[in-house]
Amino acid sequence: MPHYPDTLLFIDGQWTASGDNRFIDVVNPATEQVIGRVAHAGQPELAAAAAAAQRGFAVWSRMSVFDRYKIMRQAATLLRARVDTIAPIMTMEQGKPVGEARIELLAAADTIDWLAEEGRRAYGRLIPSRAPGVTQAVIRTPVGPVAAFSPWNFPVNQVVRKVGAALATGCSIIVKAAEETPASPAELIRAFADAGVPPGVIGLVYGTPSEISETLIAHPAIRKVTFTGSTAVGKMLAALAGSHMKRATMELGGHGPAIVCADADVELAATTLAAAKFRNAGQVCVSPTRFLVERPVFGRFVERFAALAAAHKVGDGLESDTTMGPMANVRRIDAMESLIADATAKGAEIVTGGHRVGNAGYFFAPTVLSGLTGDMRIMNEEPFGPVALMCPFDTLDQVVTEANRLPYGLAAYAFTGSGRTAARLRDEVRTGMLTVNHLGLALPEVPFGGIGDSGYGSEGGTEALEAYLDTRFFTMREYA
Repeated sequence: MPHYPDTLLFIDGQWTASGDNRFIDVVNPATEQVIGRVAHAGQPELAAAAAAAQRGFAVWSRMSVFDRYKIMRQAATLLRARVDTIAPIMTMEQGKPVGEARIELLAAADTIDWLAEEGRRAYGRLIPSRAPGVTQAVIRTPVGPVAAFSPWNFPVNQVVRKVGAALATGCSIIVKAAEETPASPAELIRAFADAGVPPGVIGLVYGTPSEISETLIAHPAIRKVTFTGSTAVGKMLAALAGSHMKRATMELGGHGPAIVCADADVELAATTLAAAKFRNAGQVCVSPTRFLVERPVFGRFVERFAALAAAHKVGDGLESDTTMGPMANVRRIDAMESLIADATAKGAEIVTGGHRVGNAGYFFAPTVLSGLTGDMRIMNEEPFGPVALMCPFDTLDQVVTEANRLPYGLAAYAFTGSGRTAARLRDEVRTGMLTVNHLGLALPEVPFGGIGDSGYGSEGGTEALEAYLDTRFFTMREYA
């Protein structure tokens, strides 16, 4: 068994415990055993982190863009070199297969590289003047210290999007990462520190989530808030940020429709969507959830998809033959069982799965349901687990209506052989991201974000930098 380290807070360039020496236990979701501890920040530590972030911003924002770029690129290099050490740590605390953990870490390094490069190109512009001798310029400046809140499903990739964008634009940042998965994001922060990021520029805290969010968002040093998590919590944090007139980026929940038309390559659709559905045990905000399949190919698609689901080897992510690990905590097991019980009581049928696996660990069988109706909770609430909902449709009007029925709009999927159909879905499905005939989401160079109850702002592409920059106008007439 790989060594799992205890995790400390990172404040003003130092790894430290809390003043009252409080810790939180960390549980391995594959065994339900305590494997380590994470330091619990209180008010003194949060105040120290905010003060350090303010000092760090004064240093980092004045550093040349090119010097910031070089430090960030070095952090990416260090992260790549440490992948084989960090990946098992992530698996032990989060559950995903170690191969998926390695992919996440390598993707995080790519994200750092991309954002470092984009930071060098966060240009302002000159505006032609109506009068001679007048200069008109748009200037982009960093917004200030950032408070970032990230979840447990992708412990490093959710943090790196926020840290990378903040550092690339000259902002300092305090990260509140998930207490369930503390050690792997700490190793990400260690790579930045070892690369030469000055003290105070990055802080890392853990503790009571409500206390940390209420304290940091209200703190006068903090000028921007970024959150990834549930829609319910996101709405509360957005309201709190708004009450203090602080900019916010919200990447919230979804209930992704996956549309499969009769003219699609059914085998490609089934294999591609099954891979997306059961990645990270379905604990993915952009996971396809409602599979809307045109009736002539419905039976064939469901049969093939269910076979792929049943073929998964569910087990400890450290085992080489595991293809789907446990869910992250017992709350996810309880939620899955409750949603499936409600659906079956109202007439849904279990095609495969639908049950907990084993007596130890938070394992749940890959699940496929059919016979679904709109009054079932699972058709309206994000399940955030390895369950696929199979629903037939007859017309394009019908499928567009169903895709848009919920207030979410994060990610959608479609498979069709018709360019005309793809264009209509592009224009009429209300979603922040739509990928057709392949999986093309969450790359460093493309926008990542939702609309409606799925949030606002982007954490990918050139758009990722926008929320971390103030746009200012400067104009001057030269003396004659």
